[in-house]
Amino acid sequence: MRLETSLSQRLSTETTIGPRMIQSMEILQMPMQALEERIELELEQNPVLELIPRGEQEMGEGEPVERRIKDPEMGVLRLDPVQGEADFQRLDLMSRDYGDFMNDESRPSRGRLEEMGDRHHDLMASVAAPPPNLRDHLLEQLSFVELPAEQLELVRHLIGAINAQGLLDGTLEELALAHEPPVSADDLVGPLAVVQHLDPAGVGGRNLRECLLLQVMPETPHADLVRTLILNHLEDIQYNRMPAIQKRTGRDQTDIHNAIESLRTLNPRPGSAFSGSAGAAIKPDVVVDRLEDGEYVVRLAEDALPGLRIDASYALMARDRQIDRATRVYLRGKISSAQWLRDAIEQRKRTLERVTRAIVERQKAFLDQGPDFIEPLKMQDVAGIVGVDVSTVSRAVADKWVQTPRGMFALKRFFGGGTTTASGVDIAWENIKRKLLELVGAEDKSEPLSDEDLVEEMEKNGVPIARRTITKYRKMLNIPSSRERRVWAH
Repeated sequence: MRLETSLSQRLSTETTIGPRMIQSMEILQMPMQALEERIELELEQNPVLELIPRGEQEMGEGEPVERRIKDPEMGVLRLDPVQGEADFQRLDLMSRDYGDFMNDESRPSRGRLEEMGDRHHDLMASVAAPPPNLRDHLLEQLSFVELPAEQLELVRHLIGAINAQGLLDGTLEELALAHEPPVSADDLVGPLAVVQHLDPAGVGGRNLRECLLLQVMPETPHADLVRTLILNHLEDIQYNRMPAIQKRTGRDQTDIHNAIESLRTLNPRPGSAFSGSAGAAIKPDVVVDRLEDGEYVVRLAEDALPGLRIDASYALMARDRQIDRATRVYLRGKISSAQWLRDAIEQRKRTLERVTRAIVERQKAFLDQGPDFIEPLKMQDVAGIVGVDVSTVSRAVADKWVQTPRGMFALKRFFGGGTTTASGVDIAWENIKRKLLELVGAEDKSEPLSDEDLVEEMEKNGVPIARRTITKYRKMLNIPSSRERRVWAH
Protein backbone atom coordinates (compact mmCIF):
# COMPACT_ATOMS: atom_id res chain seq x y z
CA MET A 1 0.00 0.00 0.00
CA ARG A 2 1.30 3.43 -0.90
CA LEU A 3 0.33 5.22 2.26
CA GLU A 4 2.02 8.44 1.29
CA THR A 5 -0.24 8.61 -1.76
CA SER A 6 -3.40 7.73 0.08
CA LEU A 7 -2.83 10.28 2.80
CA SER A 8 -2.46 13.11 0.32
CA GLN A 9 -5.99 12.76 -1.01
CA ARG A 10 -8.52 15.44 -0.19
CA LEU A 11 -12.27 15.45 0.33
CA SER A 12 -13.26 17.62 -2.59
CA THR A 13 -16.69 18.36 -1.13
CA GLU A 14 -15.11 19.86 1.99
CA THR A 15 -12.06 21.64 0.57
CA THR A 16 -12.57 25.33 -0.14
CA ILE A 17 -8.98 26.61 0.10
CA GLY A 18 -6.95 27.21 -3.05
CA PRO A 19 -4.19 24.94 -4.32
CA ARG A 20 -1.45 27.41 -3.39
CA MET A 21 -2.80 27.59 0.16
CA ILE A 22 -2.68 23.81 0.36
CA GLN A 23 0.87 23.74 -0.99
CA SER A 24 1.99 26.43 1.47
CA MET A 25 0.73 24.25 4.32
CA GLU A 26 2.57 21.30 2.79
CA ILE A 27 5.78 23.36 2.68
CA LEU A 28 5.33 24.05 6.40
CA GLN A 29 4.87 20.35 7.11
CA MET A 30 7.74 19.08 4.95
CA PRO A 31 10.77 17.63 6.74
CA MET A 32 14.09 19.13 5.75
CA GLN A 33 15.09 16.51 3.19
CA ALA A 34 11.73 16.67 1.41
CA LEU A 35 11.93 20.46 1.26
CA GLU A 36 15.46 20.30 -0.16
CA GLU A 37 14.15 17.96 -2.87
CA ARG A 38 11.26 20.35 -3.57
CA ILE A 39 13.69 23.26 -3.96
CA GLU A 40 15.98 21.21 -6.18
CA LEU A 41 13.04 20.30 -8.40
CA GLU A 42 12.00 23.94 -8.68
CA LEU A 43 15.56 24.94 -9.55
CA GLU A 44 15.61 22.35 -12.30
CA GLN A 45 12.24 23.36 -13.72
CA ASN A 46 12.26 27.12 -13.17
CA PRO A 47 14.95 29.00 -15.12
CA VAL A 48 14.32 32.33 -13.34
CA LEU A 49 15.13 30.92 -9.90
CA GLU A 50 18.74 30.62 -8.81
CA LEU A 51 20.78 29.82 -5.73
CA ILE A 52 22.59 32.60 -3.93
CA PRO A 53 26.29 31.69 -3.71
CA ARG A 54 27.62 31.31 -0.18
CA GLY A 55 28.62 34.62 1.38
CA GLU A 56 26.98 36.72 -1.30
CA GLN A 57 24.12 38.99 -0.32
CA GLU A 58 21.17 39.03 -2.63
CA MET A 59 21.42 42.63 -3.91
CA GLY A 60 24.20 44.14 -1.86
CA GLU A 61 22.93 47.32 -0.18
CA GLY A 62 19.94 47.76 -2.46
CA GLU A 63 16.52 46.14 -2.59
CA PRO A 64 16.04 42.80 -4.31
CA VAL A 65 15.54 43.32 -8.00
CA GLU A 66 12.09 41.75 -8.08
CA ARG A 67 10.94 44.22 -5.44
CA ARG A 68 11.87 47.24 -7.55
CA ILE A 69 10.60 46.10 -10.94
CA LYS A 70 7.04 46.93 -11.89
CA ASP A 71 5.01 46.21 -14.99
CA PRO A 72 1.58 47.60 -15.87
CA GLU A 73 0.38 44.15 -16.90
CA MET A 74 1.32 42.36 -13.70
CA GLY A 75 1.89 44.99 -10.98
CA VAL A 76 4.61 44.65 -8.37
CA LEU A 77 6.45 41.39 -8.84
CA ARG A 78 6.92 40.88 -5.12
CA LEU A 79 4.33 41.52 -2.44
CA ASP A 80 5.19 43.02 0.91
CA PRO A 81 6.48 40.72 3.65
CA VAL A 82 3.74 39.26 5.81
CA GLN A 83 3.51 37.84 9.27
CA GLY A 84 1.62 35.15 11.12
CA GLU A 85 -1.45 33.35 9.83
CA ALA A 86 -2.12 36.15 7.32
CA ASP A 87 0.72 34.71 5.22
CA PHE A 88 -1.40 31.74 4.25
CA GLN A 89 -4.29 34.01 3.24
CA ARG A 90 -1.97 36.11 1.09
CA LEU A 91 -0.51 33.04 -0.55
CA ASP A 92 -4.02 31.96 -1.45
CA LEU A 93 -4.72 35.37 -2.97
CA MET A 94 -1.46 35.12 -4.86
CA SER A 95 -2.68 31.84 -6.32
CA ARG A 96 -5.83 33.48 -7.68
CA ASP A 97 -4.00 36.56 -8.97
CA TYR A 98 -1.42 34.57 -10.92
CA GLY A 99 -3.42 31.40 -11.52
CA ASP A 100 -3.30 31.65 -15.30
CA PHE A 101 0.45 32.17 -15.29
CA MET A 102 1.00 29.29 -12.88
CA ASN A 103 -1.00 26.92 -15.05
CA ASP A 104 0.59 28.00 -18.31
CA GLU A 105 2.82 25.10 -19.25
CA SER A 106 3.61 26.29 -22.80
CA ARG A 107 7.32 26.80 -23.33
CA PRO A 108 8.51 29.40 -25.89
CA SER A 109 10.71 28.09 -28.67
CA ARG A 110 13.71 30.20 -27.78
CA GLY A 111 17.10 28.58 -27.58
CA ARG A 112 18.12 30.68 -24.61
CA LEU A 113 15.04 29.62 -22.63
CA GLU A 114 15.57 25.97 -23.52
CA GLU A 115 19.13 26.01 -22.21
CA MET A 116 19.03 28.51 -19.36
CA GLY A 117 18.22 25.91 -16.69
CA ASP A 118 21.56 24.14 -17.14
CA ARG A 119 23.59 26.67 -15.21
CA HIS A 120 21.70 25.95 -11.98
CA HIS A 121 23.34 22.57 -11.56
CA ASP A 122 26.82 23.91 -10.80
CA LEU A 123 25.46 26.02 -7.95
CA MET A 124 23.44 23.14 -6.55
CA ALA A 125 26.44 20.95 -5.78
CA SER A 126 27.25 20.76 -2.10
CA VAL A 127 28.97 18.41 0.30
CA ALA A 128 27.08 17.21 3.35
CA ALA A 129 28.72 16.37 6.64
CA PRO A 130 28.72 12.68 7.62
CA PRO A 131 25.22 12.07 9.02
CA PRO A 132 24.31 10.10 12.13
CA ASN A 133 22.78 6.73 11.33
CA LEU A 134 19.60 5.39 12.88
CA ARG A 135 21.32 2.72 14.95
CA ASP A 136 23.73 5.19 16.57
CA HIS A 137 20.89 7.62 17.20
CA LEU A 138 18.89 4.94 19.02
CA LEU A 139 21.86 3.64 21.01
CA GLU A 140 22.74 7.16 22.12
CA GLN A 141 19.32 7.52 23.76
CA LEU A 142 19.91 4.48 25.96
CA SER A 143 22.08 6.65 28.19
CA PHE A 144 18.81 8.14 29.47
CA VAL A 145 17.28 4.73 30.28
CA GLU A 146 17.97 2.95 33.56
CA LEU A 147 17.68 -0.81 33.06
CA PRO A 148 19.58 -3.88 34.27
CA ALA A 149 22.53 -4.83 32.07
CA GLU A 150 20.83 -7.94 30.67
CA GLN A 151 17.77 -5.91 29.67
CA LEU A 152 19.91 -3.26 27.98
CA GLU A 153 21.65 -6.01 26.03
CA LEU A 154 18.30 -7.23 24.71
CA VAL A 155 17.33 -3.67 23.80
CA ARG A 156 20.59 -3.33 21.83
CA HIS A 157 19.86 -6.65 20.14
CA LEU A 158 16.50 -5.37 18.94
CA ILE A 159 18.00 -2.06 17.80
CA GLY A 160 20.32 -4.10 15.62
CA ALA A 161 17.24 -5.60 13.95
CA ILE A 162 15.71 -2.23 12.99
CA ASN A 163 15.75 -1.77 9.22
CA ALA A 164 16.39 1.40 7.27
CA GLN A 165 12.71 2.31 7.35
CA GLY A 166 12.71 2.16 11.15
CA LEU A 167 10.64 -1.03 11.37
CA LEU A 168 11.56 -4.24 13.16
CA ASP A 169 12.90 -6.91 10.80
CA GLY A 170 11.64 -10.31 11.93
CA THR A 171 9.24 -11.65 14.53
CA LEU A 172 10.05 -11.71 18.22
CA GLU A 173 10.35 -15.48 17.99
CA GLU A 174 12.96 -15.21 15.21
CA LEU A 175 14.90 -12.49 17.00
CA ALA A 176 14.81 -14.42 20.28
CA LEU A 177 16.42 -17.42 18.59
CA ALA A 178 18.98 -15.17 16.88
CA HIS A 179 20.21 -13.82 20.21
CA GLU A 180 23.35 -15.33 21.70
CA PRO A 181 22.50 -17.13 23.88
CA PRO A 182 18.92 -17.71 22.65
CA VAL A 183 16.11 -16.29 24.76
CA SER A 184 12.34 -16.61 24.68
CA ALA A 185 10.07 -14.29 22.72
CA ASP A 186 8.53 -13.21 26.03
CA ASP A 187 11.95 -11.97 27.14
CA LEU A 188 11.91 -9.47 24.27
CA VAL A 189 8.50 -7.96 24.95
CA GLY A 190 9.74 -5.48 27.57
CA PRO A 191 12.88 -4.50 25.61
CA LEU A 192 10.73 -3.95 22.50
CA ALA A 193 8.58 -1.51 24.47
CA VAL A 194 11.75 0.40 25.38
CA VAL A 195 12.81 0.57 21.72
CA GLN A 196 9.36 1.75 20.66
CA HIS A 197 9.60 4.56 23.19
CA LEU A 198 12.72 6.04 21.56
CA ASP A 199 13.00 8.75 18.92
CA PRO A 200 11.98 8.91 16.15
CA ALA A 201 8.37 8.17 17.03
CA GLY A 202 7.15 4.96 15.43
CA VAL A 203 10.53 3.27 15.41
CA GLY A 204 10.45 -0.44 16.20
CA GLY A 205 6.97 -0.99 14.84
CA ARG A 206 6.48 -4.54 13.62
CA ASN A 207 4.26 -3.44 10.74
CA LEU A 208 2.84 -0.28 9.22
CA ARG A 209 -0.18 -0.12 11.50
CA GLU A 210 1.85 -0.51 14.68
CA CYS A 211 4.37 2.05 13.42
CA LEU A 212 1.60 4.61 12.92
CA LEU A 213 -0.21 3.75 16.15
CA LEU A 214 3.01 4.34 18.11
CA GLN A 215 2.98 7.91 16.83
CA VAL A 216 -0.56 8.71 17.96
CA MET A 217 -0.30 10.51 21.28
CA PRO A 218 -3.17 11.52 23.59
CA GLU A 219 -2.67 15.11 22.45
CA THR A 220 -2.79 14.20 18.73
CA PRO A 221 -5.75 16.06 17.20
CA HIS A 222 -8.69 13.64 16.78
CA ALA A 223 -6.58 10.86 18.31
CA ASP A 224 -9.39 8.33 18.80
CA LEU A 225 -10.63 8.60 15.23
CA VAL A 226 -7.05 8.54 13.89
CA ARG A 227 -6.48 5.23 15.71
CA THR A 228 -9.72 3.85 14.23
CA LEU A 229 -8.64 4.87 10.73
CA ILE A 230 -5.24 3.23 11.17
CA LEU A 231 -6.70 0.00 12.51
CA ASN A 232 -9.58 -0.40 10.09
CA HIS A 233 -9.58 2.04 7.19
CA LEU A 234 -6.15 2.54 5.60
CA GLU A 235 -7.30 0.82 2.43
CA ASP A 236 -10.51 2.86 2.42
CA ILE A 237 -8.42 6.03 2.62
CA GLN A 238 -6.17 4.81 -0.18
CA TYR A 239 -9.12 4.37 -2.51
CA ASN A 240 -11.02 7.42 -1.20
CA ARG A 241 -13.97 5.36 0.01
CA MET A 242 -15.30 8.10 2.27
CA PRO A 243 -18.94 6.91 2.34
CA ALA A 244 -17.75 3.53 3.63
CA ILE A 245 -15.70 5.20 6.38
CA GLN A 246 -18.68 7.39 7.33
CA LYS A 247 -20.98 4.40 7.52
CA ARG A 248 -18.64 2.25 9.60
CA THR A 249 -17.46 4.97 11.99
CA GLY A 250 -20.67 6.94 12.28
CA ARG A 251 -18.69 10.17 11.86
CA ASP A 252 -19.34 13.00 9.43
CA GLN A 253 -17.07 14.08 6.59
CA THR A 254 -15.62 17.00 8.54
CA ASP A 255 -14.46 14.75 11.39
CA ILE A 256 -13.03 12.21 8.96
CA HIS A 257 -11.28 14.89 6.92
CA ASN A 258 -9.70 16.41 10.07
CA ALA A 259 -8.59 12.97 11.28
CA ILE A 260 -7.00 12.23 7.90
CA GLU A 261 -5.15 15.54 8.13
CA SER A 262 -3.76 14.43 11.51
CA LEU A 263 -2.93 11.02 10.06
CA ARG A 264 -0.97 12.68 7.28
CA THR A 265 1.43 14.16 9.85
CA LEU A 266 2.54 10.64 10.85
CA ASN A 267 5.56 9.06 9.21
CA PRO A 268 5.15 5.54 7.78
CA ARG A 269 8.95 5.28 7.48
CA PRO A 270 10.35 6.84 10.68
CA GLY A 271 13.89 5.69 9.94
CA SER A 272 14.04 7.11 6.43
CA ALA A 273 15.58 10.39 7.58
CA PHE A 274 18.70 8.44 8.66
CA SER A 275 19.03 6.06 5.72
CA GLY A 276 20.21 6.13 2.14
CA SER A 277 22.49 8.75 0.66
CA ALA A 278 23.83 11.82 2.39
CA GLY A 279 20.99 13.79 0.84
CA ALA A 280 18.57 11.73 2.91
CA ALA A 281 20.47 12.31 6.14
CA ILE A 282 18.72 13.84 9.09
CA LYS A 283 19.37 17.55 9.48
CA PRO A 284 18.15 19.89 12.20
CA ASP A 285 15.72 22.61 11.16
CA VAL A 286 16.44 24.70 14.23
CA VAL A 287 19.27 24.99 16.74
CA VAL A 288 19.02 25.82 20.44
CA ASP A 289 22.17 27.33 21.98
CA ARG A 290 22.86 27.81 25.69
CA LEU A 291 24.34 31.15 26.69
CA GLU A 292 26.80 31.69 29.52
CA ASP A 293 24.02 32.99 31.79
CA GLY A 294 22.09 29.75 31.33
CA GLU A 295 19.46 31.17 29.01
CA TYR A 296 18.62 29.54 25.68
CA VAL A 297 18.36 31.13 22.26
CA VAL A 298 16.68 29.68 19.19
CA ARG A 299 18.03 30.12 15.70
CA LEU A 300 17.30 28.55 12.39
CA ALA A 301 19.92 26.16 11.06
CA GLU A 302 21.69 28.60 8.73
CA ASP A 303 23.01 25.91 6.41
CA ALA A 304 19.74 24.01 6.37
CA LEU A 305 18.39 25.58 3.19
CA PRO A 306 20.00 27.42 0.29
CA GLY A 307 19.29 31.09 -0.36
CA LEU A 308 17.09 31.71 -3.39
CA ARG A 309 16.61 34.72 -5.63
CA ILE A 310 15.09 35.74 -8.94
CA ASP A 311 17.54 36.11 -11.81
CA ALA A 312 17.61 39.86 -12.60
CA SER A 313 17.99 39.35 -16.35
CA TYR A 314 14.79 37.33 -16.59
CA ALA A 315 12.93 39.76 -14.34
CA LEU A 316 13.85 42.49 -16.83
CA MET A 317 12.87 40.31 -19.77
CA ALA A 318 9.43 39.82 -18.22
CA ARG A 319 8.70 43.57 -18.67
CA ASP A 320 10.54 44.11 -21.95
CA ARG A 321 7.88 44.96 -24.58
CA GLN A 322 10.31 44.10 -27.35
CA ILE A 323 10.04 40.45 -26.34
CA ASP A 324 7.00 38.58 -27.61
CA ARG A 325 4.05 38.27 -25.26
CA ALA A 326 4.19 34.45 -25.02
CA THR A 327 7.71 34.66 -23.63
CA ARG A 328 6.77 37.40 -21.15
CA VAL A 329 3.74 35.43 -19.95
CA TYR A 330 5.91 32.35 -19.52
CA LEU A 331 8.51 34.28 -17.51
CA ARG A 332 5.87 35.95 -15.33
CA GLY A 333 4.47 32.56 -14.47
CA LYS A 334 7.90 31.30 -13.52
CA ILE A 335 8.60 34.45 -11.48
CA SER A 336 5.29 34.03 -9.68
CA SER A 337 6.10 30.40 -8.92
CA ALA A 338 9.56 31.34 -7.64
CA GLN A 339 8.17 34.13 -5.46
CA TRP A 340 5.52 31.87 -4.01
CA LEU A 341 8.14 29.26 -3.10
CA ARG A 342 10.35 31.86 -1.45
CA ASP A 343 7.42 33.33 0.50
CA ALA A 344 6.26 29.88 1.62
CA ILE A 345 9.77 28.96 2.78
CA GLU A 346 10.16 32.25 4.66
CA GLN A 347 6.80 31.74 6.36
CA ARG A 348 7.86 28.19 7.25
CA LYS A 349 11.02 29.58 8.86
CA ARG A 350 9.13 32.21 10.87
CA THR A 351 6.50 29.78 12.10
CA LEU A 352 9.05 27.12 13.00
CA GLU A 353 11.20 29.61 14.89
CA ARG A 354 8.25 30.99 16.88
CA VAL A 355 6.95 27.52 17.73
CA THR A 356 10.40 26.36 18.84
CA ARG A 357 10.85 29.42 21.05
CA ALA A 358 7.57 28.64 22.78
CA ILE A 359 8.65 25.02 23.29
CA VAL A 360 12.03 26.01 24.71
CA GLU A 361 10.41 28.48 27.10
CA ARG A 362 8.26 25.66 28.54
CA GLN A 363 10.92 22.94 28.48
CA LYS A 364 13.92 24.64 30.12
CA ALA A 365 14.10 21.92 32.77
CA PHE A 366 14.45 19.31 30.04
CA LEU A 367 17.32 21.25 28.47
CA ASP A 368 18.96 21.95 31.84
CA GLN A 369 18.66 18.52 33.46
CA GLY A 370 17.66 15.96 30.84
CA PRO A 371 14.61 14.00 29.61
CA ASP A 372 13.55 12.98 33.14
CA PHE A 373 12.54 16.59 33.71
CA ILE A 374 10.32 17.08 30.67
CA GLU A 375 7.22 19.12 31.48
CA PRO A 376 3.67 18.31 30.37
CA LEU A 377 3.02 20.34 27.22
CA LYS A 378 0.18 20.26 24.73
CA MET A 379 0.16 21.57 21.20
CA GLN A 380 -2.85 23.69 22.16
CA ASP A 381 -0.65 25.47 24.73
CA VAL A 382 1.97 26.35 22.14
CA ALA A 383 -0.71 27.36 19.65
CA GLY A 384 -2.07 29.81 22.22
CA ILE A 385 1.39 31.27 22.91
CA VAL A 386 2.24 31.68 19.22
CA GLY A 387 -1.24 32.80 18.21
CA VAL A 388 -1.94 30.15 15.56
CA ASP A 389 -4.27 27.20 15.15
CA VAL A 390 -3.23 23.91 16.71
CA SER A 391 -3.13 22.34 13.23
CA THR A 392 -0.40 24.84 12.29
CA VAL A 393 1.67 23.75 15.28
CA SER A 394 1.12 20.11 14.33
CA ARG A 395 2.38 20.76 10.81
CA ALA A 396 5.27 22.89 12.03
CA VAL A 397 6.69 20.16 14.28
CA ALA A 398 5.96 17.19 12.01
CA ASP A 399 9.24 15.41 11.17
CA LYS A 400 11.25 18.44 12.33
CA TRP A 401 14.42 18.14 14.39
CA VAL A 402 16.12 20.48 16.81
CA GLN A 403 19.80 20.43 17.76
CA THR A 404 20.21 21.19 21.47
CA PRO A 405 23.13 21.09 23.93
CA ARG A 406 21.72 17.70 25.01
CA GLY A 407 21.62 16.26 21.52
CA MET A 408 19.24 16.18 18.60
CA PHE A 409 15.55 15.57 19.22
CA ALA A 410 12.36 15.44 17.23
CA LEU A 411 10.28 18.51 18.06
CA LYS A 412 7.33 16.24 18.77
CA ARG A 413 9.37 14.77 21.62
CA PHE A 414 8.66 17.87 23.71
CA PHE A 415 4.89 17.41 23.70
CA GLY A 416 2.81 15.28 26.02
CA GLY A 417 0.22 15.39 28.76
CA GLY A 418 0.81 14.79 32.42
CA THR A 419 -0.50 14.68 35.97
CA THR A 420 0.20 16.28 39.34
CA THR A 421 2.10 14.49 42.09
CA ALA A 422 1.11 14.41 45.75
CA SER A 423 3.49 17.29 46.38
CA GLY A 424 1.85 19.40 43.68
CA VAL A 425 4.54 18.92 41.03
CA ASP A 426 3.49 18.45 37.42
CA ILE A 427 4.97 15.36 35.80
CA ALA A 428 4.77 14.39 32.13
CA TRP A 429 3.21 11.13 31.03
CA GLU A 430 6.46 10.42 29.19
CA ASN A 431 8.31 10.30 32.50
CA ILE A 432 5.62 8.10 34.00
CA LYS A 433 5.93 5.70 31.07
CA ARG A 434 9.72 5.76 31.34
CA LYS A 435 9.50 4.95 35.04
CA LEU A 436 7.03 2.18 34.28
CA LEU A 437 9.48 0.68 31.79
CA GLU A 438 12.27 0.88 34.35
CA LEU A 439 10.19 -0.81 37.06
CA VAL A 440 9.18 -3.66 34.76
CA GLY A 441 12.72 -4.00 33.42
CA ALA A 442 14.17 -4.30 36.92
CA GLU A 443 11.52 -6.62 38.40
CA ASP A 444 12.08 -10.19 39.52
CA LYS A 445 10.83 -12.18 36.51
CA SER A 446 9.84 -15.06 38.73
CA GLU A 447 7.58 -12.69 40.68
CA PRO A 448 6.70 -9.89 38.25
CA LEU A 449 4.96 -6.77 39.48
CA SER A 450 1.20 -6.73 39.14
CA ASP A 451 -0.58 -3.52 38.19
CA GLU A 452 -1.40 -3.04 41.87
CA ASP A 453 2.29 -3.46 42.71
CA LEU A 454 3.20 -0.91 40.07
CA VAL A 455 0.73 1.55 41.60
CA GLU A 456 2.49 1.14 44.96
CA GLU A 457 5.94 1.54 43.41
CA MET A 458 4.87 4.70 41.60
CA GLU A 459 3.49 6.10 44.86
CA LYS A 460 6.86 5.42 46.52
CA ASN A 461 8.32 7.67 43.84
CA GLY A 462 5.84 10.42 44.71
CA VAL A 463 3.56 9.80 41.74
CA PRO A 464 0.06 8.74 42.78
CA ILE A 465 -1.56 7.15 39.76
CA ALA A 466 -4.71 5.10 39.36
CA ARG A 467 -4.54 1.41 38.57
CA ARG A 468 -6.56 1.88 35.40
CA THR A 469 -3.99 4.43 34.22
CA ILE A 470 -1.16 1.99 34.91
CA THR A 471 -3.02 -0.66 32.92
CA LYS A 472 -3.64 1.79 30.08
CA TYR A 473 0.00 2.80 29.74
CA ARG A 474 1.26 -0.73 30.23
CA LYS A 475 -0.82 -1.79 27.24
CA MET A 476 0.22 1.29 25.27
CA LEU A 477 3.86 0.28 25.85
CA ASN A 478 3.07 -3.30 24.76
CA ILE A 479 4.01 -4.65 28.21
CA PRO A 480 2.17 -7.91 28.91
CA SER A 481 0.36 -8.56 32.18
CA SER A 482 2.31 -9.88 35.18
CA ARG A 483 0.96 -13.36 34.52
CA GLU A 484 2.28 -13.27 30.96
CA ARG A 485 5.63 -11.84 32.09
CA ARG A 486 6.28 -14.54 34.66
CA VAL A 487 9.31 -16.76 33.93
CA TRP A 488 8.95 -20.20 35.48
CA ALA A 489 11.98 -21.96 36.91
CA HIS A 490 13.02 -25.12 35.06
